[in-house]
Amino acid sequence: MYKKLIGQKINLRKVVPSDAESIYQNAKDKDICLTVPLPMPYTLKSAQDYIKICQKKWKNKEEAQFGIEDKDTGKIIGMIGLMNLDFKSKKAEVGYWLGKKYWGKGIAKEALKLILKFAFSNLKLNRIYAKVKSRNLPSSKLLEKCNFKLEGRLRKDGKFKGKWDDLLIFGILKDEF
Repeated sequence: MYKKLIGQKINLRKVVPSDAESIYQNAKDKDICLTVPLPMPYTLKSAQDYIKICQKKWKNKEEAQFGIEDKDTGKIIGMIGLMNLDFKSKKAEVGYWLGKKYWGKGIAKEALKLILKFAFSNLKLNRIYAKVKSRNLPSSKLLEKCNFKLEGRLRKDGKFKGKWDDLLIFGILKDEF
């Protein structure tokens, strides 16, 4: 199932143990942990454990997690992946995060388009969906820029730091990509 996906500014690739430090450095920011379900505080051990989980889920074809690799440095600056892979129903959930210093540079959009192409062309999926906390406006806007449609709102779907949060559900079909 694995393939390195080549972009203009970035590549998407399988993560390896030596990526733990760069994942840790980019994921430890509290602003990322506020919108993405990462452990807080995020530690180097969190990154090491995450890489092991990614490798196991790749092997079992449960998930396809890619590191977002900066082409200039070769470092992992974020992650994007297909979770809840359902080959029978031809669908999966996409999730992603990007190191804060890389925000606003078109990198997340490029990563999302690369993984959608992989999902629809290589994995032959028909539907990709994303769940976004309602407070995460940049992520919602990114999905809309990539032709995702808002499909619904799960009201007060979970608590975060003692406050209820709505969850927005976005989806895109193969023929909309």
